[in-house]
Parts: sequence; structure tokens; C-alpha cells
Amino acid sequence: MIKKIIDNELFENVDFSTTKLVTAEYEICKFINCSFSEVDLSNITFLECEFENCNLSMAILKNTAFREVNFSNCKLLGLNFNDCHEFLLSFNFKSCQLNLSSFYKLNLKGIKFNNCSLQEVDFVETNLSKASFDSCDLSGAIFDQSILESADFQNAVNYSIDPELNQIKKAKFSLNGLPGLLGKYDIEIEVV
Repeated sequence: MIKKIIDNELFENVDFSTTKLVTAEYEICKFINCSFSEVDLSNITFLECEFENCNLSMAILKNTAFREVNFSNCKLLGLNFNDCHEFLLSFNFKSCQLNLSSFYKLNLKGIKFNNCSLQEVDFVETNLSKASFDSCDLSGAIFDQSILESADFQNAVNYSIDPELNQIKKAKFSLNGLPGLLGKYDIEIEVV
């Protein structure tokens, strides 16, 4: 079945919980102040799209394709990104709330999180090599068997990463972040 293509459209102030979003391939589209809360986005493709000030909390992402998509100032609570179509999966987040979301087992090499709340996010077995977590809150985020090689955590806060359970070669951390790497040893670290 060939998907309908919707190209270079602007969607502004639309509540897609009451107005159905057409199952299609959206290319170079912009969504501003839209609500997708609890909306079924299954089998929809977003290519080079931008989401600004949107609420996608608890949306269903079965086989949803995000390719070169940017989210800014969006609310994305409780999303299972691991249900997305993995082929060419690529997105970045700026000033977004992603609490309680899951990126389980995804390949997110080079992803950028800037000024995001990532509380209790599941990064188990996720490839986050060369990822950037600039000014992000990672309270309760789970890193287990994750690939964090060359990832940048220098300005991130509240993370807890076990170096014995994750690949952290050449990852960048600040001196203030040492407690997040050594927490399991129950030692006191004083930064002077």
C-alpha cells in the first residue's frame, strides 16, 4: 500500500485527539502548538519535520518513523520510542520533557538532548555513542548495558551510571558528575 505524501505543510494549534491525523508520510512539515496526547501515530512517517510546543504524551508509536525530526519545547511523557520503526530513526530534542519514556535497545548514535528533563527514562541496551546530554536532568534514568562511548555528560545532572555495566570509553563527564559514576560504592566525594 502506497502512503499518501503530505509535503511542506504547516499545522498550527490542532488538537489531533479530536481531529484525526491522516496516516501518511509527512515531509518537511511543521507542527506548532499541536496536541497528540494519547493519539495513535502508528504507521505514520515523519521526515525532516519539526515539532514546536507540542504535547505528544502517551501517544502510540507502533511502527512510527521519525527521520531527521526535531522536537523543541515539547511534552513527550511516557512514550515508547522503542516501538518506532528503527530504519533511519533520527531525532533531536531541545527543551523537552521526556520523563518516563523508553528508548530501549535503540540505535541513537549522535542524538542530541539539550536542556531536557529525562527523569526515569529507560536507556537500557541503547546505543548512545557520541550522544550529547547538554544541561539535562537524568534523575532515575536507567543505563544498563548501554553504549555511551564518546557521549557527553559534562553539563548533565543527577545521572547514575555504573561504569562496570555500560561501555563508557571516551565519554565526557565533569568533576561534579563523579558521584553519578561512583554512587554504588557508597563513598563520599568532596569537590573543592
